[in-house]
Amino acid sequence: MGQIRTQLQTEHLWWQQGVIYQIYPRSFQDSDGDGIGDLTGIISRLDYLHWLGIDCIWLSPIFPSPMADFGYDISDYEGIHPLFGKMEDFDELLREVHSRGMKLLLDLVPNHTSDQHPWFLESRSSRDNAKRDWYIWHNRRPDGSLPNNWLSVFGGHAWEWDETTQQYYYHAFLKEQPDLNWRNPEVQQAMLDAMRFWLEKGIDGFRVDVMWHMIKDGQFRDNPPFPGSTFDADDLIYDHYIPVYSTDQPEVHDIVRMMRKLTDEYDERVLIGEIYLPVDKLVTYYGLDGKEAHLPFNFQLLMLPWDPTQIAMAIDEYEGALPDQGWPNWVLSNHDRPRISSRIGSSQAKIAAMLLLTLRGTPTIYYGDEIGMCDVPIPMDEIVDPQGLHAPDLNVSRDPARTPMQWDEKFNAGFSTHKPWLRLPYNSGRVNVKMQKKDPYSALSFYRTLIALRKEHPALHVGSYSLVYSDSQLISYIRKHEDMRFLVILNLSHRPGYFKPKTEVYKGVVIFGTENERAGMQVEGIITLGGDEGLLIRLE
Repeated sequence: MGQIRTQLQTEHLWWQQGVIYQIYPRSFQDSDGDGIGDLTGIISRLDYLHWLGIDCIWLSPIFPSPMADFGYDISDYEGIHPLFGKMEDFDELLREVHSRGMKLLLDLVPNHTSDQHPWFLESRSSRDNAKRDWYIWHNRRPDGSLPNNWLSVFGGHAWEWDETTQQYYYHAFLKEQPDLNWRNPEVQQAMLDAMRFWLEKGIDGFRVDVMWHMIKDGQFRDNPPFPGSTFDADDLIYDHYIPVYSTDQPEVHDIVRMMRKLTDEYDERVLIGEIYLPVDKLVTYYGLDGKEAHLPFNFQLLMLPWDPTQIAMAIDEYEGALPDQGWPNWVLSNHDRPRISSRIGSSQAKIAAMLLLTLRGTPTIYYGDEIGMCDVPIPMDEIVDPQGLHAPDLNVSRDPARTPMQWDEKFNAGFSTHKPWLRLPYNSGRVNVKMQKKDPYSALSFYRTLIALRKEHPALHVGSYSLVYSDSQLISYIRKHEDMRFLVILNLSHRPGYFKPKTEVYKGVVIFGTENERAGMQVEGIITLGGDEGLLIRLE
């Protein structure tokens, strides 16, 4: 039996017990008929989220931006983009969220700004400008070449030549997204001031974008290629190199500690970090004394093959690597990756939901996953995502996972009275919230019931986790709190499977599963599961 892990503290905070729901604001609800979602639209759908059982809403960026990367290129950290509304709309949203007993997180993008941010406009105006050192500027090498071999995540060189000042500036993403120099104390203070602005308004925390990118190697050393890799020197693909010098530098932890210290000045706020790193490095972002990120995002379920043995091993590795006070978390989908239904197929999507919502730790749901939304095929001449536009032959556009929420069978799925900024799928007339609310067998009904069970039983939201076993088809584990135990058995294959533990005999009642008809059934000993079936069993 796998190692049992539980939280050492006796009282759990809201962000440990609750369910987080990510909203991509452009795609949730349009209220003014321009085809783009907005804050007033989100307000109009809060009752739905409350009905679903959501505890916390995370909004992707809503700040002023030229939209080169759809809001992840910020030109003002203390404003609201007119596309989404006014500050008064945000204030109303925050009040309405809190009035329903929910929380609100904002997406902070501190690694880089827009090239239209006043800070950068000053910085690039001359080498003598007071904000010159707010960004990362570097001379050519003596032979006239680039400062080093660092590449943009979106492809191509990460250095952009500035003709006016005759230097390069560094951009880990688009050239319109220059990286800030976080070694500069003035930059640190300016970003902390922006965080304080929103915390004073009463938001409940931040999701910090690309947290592990914020500090770069002070010597600007070349990143090494992956061992054994063979590719042309002109092949400027980010993943062909190991970003050991352009990301995850030791000093980044000092920055995260600063952010956490500020966050802790306010009651029960949470700091979440976007970090794509192996588990052994990921968990260092909790901090040696637990004073860095509350939740370094754990993306293993986004990245791993859908294989029960590998997933079980990954869960155990993660649980074992967590520091004593480190609270786990899990994510199935987000705005940068294909949707879970498209990655593993619609028949396994409910299994994925059971895994997400019954593992130990805080789950994050991506909008639309609860109705089984899939990636929408976007014609090549309609692609707007810069990642897709920069590498059209690689089919890496993120647009398919960012399409409008499907609310009902009406025109544009109830999202907008205008042509949406991204197209809807052909099946939105039958795959939508309104239709699924009426169907007890729908994905939406499944999610809502499972979330309610998770809230009802402490074993499911704060209890310990222990693996029973996994094989080529099944993964099974126990959630326990005091004398209440639940057995979760998930069939990650399309074929019938048999739960056959080698030692203990388990006996109990099915309280939930992918097949509604099994609820209330007694099970004992060898338990038979159909393909794509999951069971939640209350043990005797």
